[in-house]
Amino acid sequence: MNTIRVDVVSAEESIFSGEARFVALPGEAGELGIYPRHTPLISRIKAGSVRIEKADGTEEFVFVAGGVLEVQPDHVTVLSDTAIRGKDLDEEKANAAKAAAEDALRNAKSEIDMARAQSELAVFAAQLAALRKFRTKK
Repeated sequence: MNTIRVDVVSAEESIFSGEARFVALPGEAGELGIYPRHTPLISRIKAGSVRIEKADGTEEFVFVAGGVLEVQPDHVTVLSDTAIRGKDLDEEKANAAKAAAEDALRNAKSEIDMARAQSELAVFAAQLAALRKFRTKK
C-alpha cells in the first residue's frame, strides 16, 4: 500500500496521526492535494477542512482555523492553533460564536477591533462550512 504519514496538531493536542492515501486542505492560494512522495513544501493554510483519506479507504475530516503545512515525501504535518475533529464540531456553538463575531464587527470602535472581528467571523464561517461538508460525507 502506498501511504503517507499524516499528523494534524493543535496548540492543545494531537488531533490525527496515522497513514493516509491522500490529503486535501485549504492552502493560501487554493486547495492543495497531497499524495505519497509529494515534493517537499511549506505553506500557510486558511481556515477550512482537512480531508484525510486513510489507508483503509475511510475518510477523516478535521477543521483547522488556519496554520502551517509541512510536506515531506513520506510525511505531512499540519500545525494549527485550533483544530477540531469533524465529528466534534458543534453547529449550535459555531452559530452562536459567529453571531457574537458579527455583533462585535457591528460594534467595532477601532480598525483593530474590526480586523479582529472580521478574522473571527471568517474562522466561524469556515467552521460552519466544514461542518456542512462533514455531514454530507457521512
